[in-house]
Amino acid sequence: MTRRILTFDAPRRFISGTVGMPGERTFYLQVAQGSELATVSLEKAQVALLADRLDELLDEAGASSATHSDDNEPLDVPFEEDFRVGALAMGWDPTLGRVVAEAHALMEGREPAELGDDDDGAADTLRIILEPAMCRAFIRRSRALVAAGRPPCPFCLQPLDPSGHICPRANGYRRRP
Repeated sequence: MTRRILTFDAPRRFISGTVGMPGERTFYLQVAQGSELATVSLEKAQVALLADRLDELLDEAGASSATHSDDNEPLDVPFEEDFRVGALAMGWDPTLGRVVAEAHALMEGREPAELGDDDDGAADTLRIILEPAMCRAFIRRSRALVAAGRPPCPFCLQPLDPSGHICPRANGYRRRP
């Protein structure tokens, strides 16, 4: 099977979004350029980690804090999930003054590639080249999206369901929100 590398070098849109109710949401990254659209699913923790690492990368690179208008529109539909993300990678390209972010598919028998590697034997990849201002808008949206989920238990920090949950810090007693 040939590896697919979906490359977006001047996206008009790069967002995170969800489908479903809190506790049952599926998280997505979506990128659009011209008429092309790519959508990949990932875990909530991966969205949070991507936002945090992009923020650190931009600070380390001394990237300008120019603003980009926030994109608060929903995910573009209809969409077809291109793949489920297994690994994320990112780096700063000083010649372009942009971030290169990659999402690598979770594929049995295939390892994620190194950032920028086009090896045919690696997992499918979504590669996005982003201006710093678009990254900052993505970070703001992603952090709000992650925070909009279920509140954490004050004892074990696991998400609370509306009916409560069995808290490991309470010896199995059901905690109510």
